[in-house]
Amino acid sequence: MKALRQFFGANMRQYALFLFLIVVMAFFAWQTGGRTLHSENLQNIIIGWSYVLVMSLGMLFVIVMGQIDLAPGSVAAVVGICLALSIKDWGFPWWAGILFGIAIGTVIGMWQGAWLAYIGVPGFITTLAGQMLFRGLDQRISNGQSVPVPKEIVKIGSGFLPDWGPHTGFNNPTLLLGLIAVVAVIYRELRRRRKVIRGGGVVVPTWVMVARLITVVAALGILTIAFANGRPGTSFPIAGIIIVGLVIFYYFVETRTTIGRGVYAVGGNKAAAALTGINIKKVYFIAMTNMSFLAAVAAIMFVGKSGSTGLSDGSGWELDVIAAVFVGGAAVSGGVGTVVGSVIGGLFMSILSNGMFVLGVGSDWSAMIRGLVLLVAVAFDLYSKSQGRPSISGAIMKGLRSRRRGSQEEEQVRPEVAKI
Repeated sequence: MKALRQFFGANMRQYALFLFLIVVMAFFAWQTGGRTLHSENLQNIIIGWSYVLVMSLGMLFVIVMGQIDLAPGSVAAVVGICLALSIKDWGFPWWAGILFGIAIGTVIGMWQGAWLAYIGVPGFITTLAGQMLFRGLDQRISNGQSVPVPKEIVKIGSGFLPDWGPHTGFNNPTLLLGLIAVVAVIYRELRRRRKVIRGGGVVVPTWVMVARLITVVAALGILTIAFANGRPGTSFPIAGIIIVGLVIFYYFVETRTTIGRGVYAVGGNKAAAALTGINIKKVYFIAMTNMSFLAAVAAIMFVGKSGSTGLSDGSGWELDVIAAVFVGGAAVSGGVGTVVGSVIGGLFMSILSNGMFVLGVGSDWSAMIRGLVLLVAVAFDLYSKSQGRPSISGAIMKGLRSRRRGSQEEEQVRPEVAKI
């Protein structure tokens, strides 16, 4: 048990979920004779579930701050039809249609954020109303018609990295991406270890660090080879590049920005966050706006994959996204969750669904199993909380209080310095 705790470290649940993800992938590969690890199947997972992975980044911040959003699927449907019509009937070039769709999603997010932040309507009610409102708006605008999108949008949703360079038998850009990912993982782990040592902290034994790196690097290597070894004309999906870029950006927002820390502080203890000077209304407004912005991005990728819009676009998306975030480690009570954990949760749910589909498991059993996984994930969160495990919000609030106390002491000292 001690060895496991050292291996998983402070992010025990996140590392454990990642390890369990590897185990599940290995199980399905064994049961299907390796079919689930074929490049074509892996590409289908990334392309088919890209909307969940993208929207989970926005839903994470909404859930962490103690709210919920039930409308992203309906928002995505409105964005999809507006994007398609703007290009087909309104004379927009494809790139302007993308900007128009993102603008529509952002404005809708601002609308919902204003109701929550400035009117005081709870997020559950605001977005439940939005779910009905924007679903009806989608039906009104589309008039029941399916509208095709141009090839440029299709390439965004279902295209692949082009190949270049010498003939290696693999897709060279995909190999390069995998190499960059491996180097980044090793560099981040070594850099974090150096910072702990410089700060006088206690680091895990070297064998633990090496075991972690071997596990992660081996998984990345297997996936890189699988994606790079696809049939001619295929490689790592462009949708995957978009997801990776968004994950990096939102990881930075989560760990390095005031608004990111403010979200965790508000979710951990709203009253204490207000006392530290955090503008709670601003946090609510930005988080809800961001959620609909990402719903717009997901809509563009989805209609690109489908090649056209449809009346069922966005139906039930919010349930898949919420499940991914909770499975990824977000707390029901708010204040806890990570970007990386949410993405791993989304990948876990997508691989689980895909594996059962390839095995021929019926949709009834598939739904029941995914429901049980969600139930167990939330139960584990509640158990961890009952055991008094420290939360992310607690650490953030401690830092904010220390910073505010230091500022107050500095203000008290300044008059004395002036007198001198």
